[in-house]
Amino acid sequence: MLKHQIQELAAHCERYRTPVTWRACSQIVTTVLPFLALFAAMYFSLDISYWLTLGLAIPAGGLLVRFFIIQHDCGHGSFFPSQIANDMTGRIVSILTLTPYAYWRRAHALHHASSANLDRRGIGDITTLTVAEYSALPFLKRVGYRVYRNPFFLTLVGGVLHFLVIQRVPFSVQRPNRQMTLSVLALNLAIVLVYGILVYLLGWTDFLMLFAPMVLIACAAGVWLFYIQHQFEETHWSAGTEWDRKTAAILGSSYYALPKVLHWFTGNIGLHHIHHLCSQIPNYRLQECMAARPELAHINRLTIWESLKCANLALWDESTKRLVPFRAA
Repeated sequence: MLKHQIQELAAHCERYRTPVTWRACSQIVTTVLPFLALFAAMYFSLDISYWLTLGLAIPAGGLLVRFFIIQHDCGHGSFFPSQIANDMTGRIVSILTLTPYAYWRRAHALHHASSANLDRRGIGDITTLTVAEYSALPFLKRVGYRVYRNPFFLTLVGGVLHFLVIQRVPFSVQRPNRQMTLSVLALNLAIVLVYGILVYLLGWTDFLMLFAPMVLIACAAGVWLFYIQHQFEETHWSAGTEWDRKTAAILGSSYYALPKVLHWFTGNIGLHHIHHLCSQIPNYRLQECMAARPELAHINRLTIWESLKCANLALWDESTKRLVPFRAA
């Protein structure tokens, strides 16, 4: 894709960056009410069948992902026109997402500023080594990287560790400052208070039976989404003066073409190439933006089946400019 084409697409996306208050409020209502209804149904289903409870946990976990996208937009200052409303909403929602608002807002901004830059890896993204870097590692570090990049470890173990453990520890945050550290500590206190009350009302057993499956589903789905947004064969990485933010945004991010119901649950985050090209577009305007420029629907498009084939990709091959599996090394 030529640079002038990328500039034209970026200019087009800029037209959709204005938040709409009524649409933001509508999204909150259509997330909060179903979540409360599902949680109540899960609670009463405990006396009927736990299999029913687990079935209800699937859409409830999906709504946790939708809450996370609301917090994500608030962190970008794109959900409401008012920054005060964004910050208040983001901090309240963070109690459900278990993600410190100010910490994640800063780390995610660094991710956008360094995405697809080989010189600035490891900031808010999934660690990716080049073939040469992996080949130069000693045996045990190769094993560690293989475990880390295993899709089952990433989604089923890594997500839980990140959201439940790593984000609870102030010194584990990336490039911490005072505000980020206070964000972690404040959320920890809020979690103790809010979830402590729920444990008191429900008891430990019912609390864990209700929240554990929801959180596990949301963590796994969240990590997979973040993985597939940048980890696909024809993604883009560059270094030094070759790196350009807009080029990296549109070529290094995917369009995850999901069924409409999954786009609803995931807040359209699958339109990630548009989001990286203009991070101030509210999630509820991403589809509108793409519909106005149909070529956006054909850039780095991945279906669910195609995305599953990306699960074994692990190394960036600088010679072919492709993400490749371990066997390529």
